[in-house]
Amino acid sequence: MVPRTEKSDVFDYDAELRRYHAHLMEAVDIGSDAQVLDIGCGTGQTTRAAARVALDGHALGIDISAPMLAQARRLTGQSGLANVKFERGDAQIHSLPRQHFTVGISRFGTMFFTDPTAAFAHIAHAMRPGATFIQLVWQDSSRQEWHVAIRRALSPDGPVSSATSTASVAFSMPDPAEVGAILTGAGFVDVRVSPVDEPVYYGADGEGALRAIQSLGMTERILRDLDTISAARGLGRLQRLLDVRNQDGVWFESSAWLVSARRP
Repeated sequence: MVPRTEKSDVFDYDAELRRYHAHLMEAVDIGSDAQVLDIGCGTGQTTRAAARVALDGHALGIDISAPMLAQARRLTGQSGLANVKFERGDAQIHSLPRQHFTVGISRFGTMFFTDPTAAFAHIAHAMRPGATFIQLVWQDSSRQEWHVAIRRALSPDGPVSSATSTASVAFSMPDPAEVGAILTGAGFVDVRVSPVDEPVYYGADGEGALRAIQSLGMTERILRDLDTISAARGLGRLQRLLDVRNQDGVWFESSAWLVSARRP
């Protein structure tokens, strides 16, 4: 599951991933009585979207971030939905009822598994025979304009990515063949991997985008390794970049895989 920072200011992943949200919900077939499992649910947008369709069923969202789950519960309470529940836990090991869920979804919530095959096998055991699991994962970091541009602006003399960095684990599933092998090894069948290219959103203007990006763990880690002067210069370069990118909001190109699989 994607690690979240335990801070009061919660990064707005729903805004950032608004274009991808539509792709995920269009790809998943949720019946009115579905039992939905949402891995890495964040503030619960995907969980609530599933629950609105599964009015005679139920949707369970799991995430490790207490601040995000607090916001998820608050927003769900405001929505009036009664068929939604959120639990804090790591989906790799979190206790799940066996053969219970008819649909599984994840919007960029599965790339941080330390043992992907074991983690997906654990999820598969919670799915009923015939259940589908639909997820979005990032393609290689080199195909993420946001990742490359932010790192280069903050630290132009540093590496664009590091194989050992926490941020790079977000791109741990770049190879469709490897994704298929992991899911098949975990007990899924009919694995299909399709490319999805959409821009991601960081704010209505450069100033707002800078505040949002500064709250990202990736940004904090880069700045932590810089001295005060270098960090200030990096933030200045980033602000200028964001100001230039402001075309009806600040957007960066990105690429993902839409992965579907079935529990036999």
